Amino acid sequence: MTAFLSSISSVIVIVLIMLLGYILRLKGWFADTFAGNISKLITQIALPASIFISVQNNLTRGSLLNLFENLLLPFIGVVISYIIAFVLVKIIKVPVGRRGIFINTIANANTIFIGMPLNVALFGNKAMPYFLVYYIINTISTWAFGVFLIKNDDPTLIAKEKKKHKIEWKKLLPMPLVGFLVAIIWLLTGLKLPTFASQTFTYIGNLVTPLSLVYIGIVLADSGIKNVRVDKDSAFALIGRFVIAPAIMILLVRLVAPSVGLDVPKLMGETFIVQSGTPALAVLPVLADEAHGDVDYATNVVVLSTILFIVVVPILMMITA
Repeated sequence: MTAFLSSISSVIVIVLIMLLGYILRLKGWFADTFAGNISKLITQIALPASIFISVQNNLTRGSLLNLFENLLLPFIGVVISYIIAFVLVKIIKVPVGRRGIFINTIANANTIFIGMPLNVALFGNKAMPYFLVYYIINTISTWAFGVFLIKNDDPTLIAKEKKKHKIEWKKLLPMPLVGFLVAIIWLLTGLKLPTFASQTFTYIGNLVTPLSLVYIGIVLADSGIKNVRVDKDSAFALIGRFVIAPAIMILLVRLVAPSVGLDVPKLMGETFIVQSGTPALAVLPVLADEAHGDVDYATNVVVLSTILFIVVVPILMMITA
């Protein structure tokens, strides 16, 4: 019950900051370019700084091996999610132009703009190493395979043209992941970060949570919540994101890992489960538009999942308690 109440409190804080961004955008305080600007600030500067300082504060050279061993669980979870999503596409007959979006909704999560602020609110910085594990798998999954699926679901392309799309290797190393790799290298040197540098990274890194939530509020305002509708494809995508993906992770953490002798600390298990139940990727409408897909459907899924996570997170926390 304590975990449930704590999660409710954390979610309320998150919702209030999102609401601030939503209201200020509607009132015209933010220019049309503001959301894109803070998105760049978060992903290219603030988040790498936050990750760097978190690695220095929460990891040791001795714990690095265990950190990379933990990649196995989220990797298996994502693979199973992909398989189930592909099966559902066939069963419910998702039309071309929506298939890549549908599969990505189930398999890949919004770890940056919702996942990280949520994780910090629920578990504090001590859970950051476990968040980074999930973030690595989610990033590789999104840009090595997820984007490929959306681009090959372009209804304007013929089969031969679809084969031309390749993995976007540059996006496999976004700045947050670069920040993580640099942090690992620095940690291995054994050098202590100067006080001024540590404080600078800390202050900049602290921008991530509030700016991410304000950004989501702006996105919701621009999307127009009143225009959102729920159809069959949206409903099944949301079930996959909030029921199937977390259920897979719960089974992996609670049943599979212990049965094969894997040691899963409680905090790591909770982090993986909560991250598996975060909303759909905020970038889905942009990717859908680039691939001539169903942008309205992608927007619906993003907006609905962002709203519904408010209810889902306390339930997940109650289950994992």
